[in-house]
Amino acid sequence: MIKCTLMLEYENPEKATLVEKSLKPDNEFFIRTRVEGNVVVAEAEAGSISSLLHTIDDFLACLSVAERVGEMKSMKFGEGQ
Repeated sequence: MIKCTLMLEYENPEKATLVEKSLKPDNEFFIRTRVEGNVVVAEAEAGSISSLLHTIDDFLACLSVAERVGEMKSMKFGEGQ
């Protein structure tokens, strides 16, 4: 089994928690995630390097969307518009 751990640091624990909760439904069976302070820890394992790379690639695509959604949630709409 090949294992990989990703540690994603955010500006505060609230942002880390928001991102981690957004990722859970997409990666429940492939990557285990948890929050440690302001860091999201993601652990993956697979039987081959190519399978692990595919899993990480999918995770990073979901992460990109989760981060953009988090940025949108923190915007203030309607001010000056």
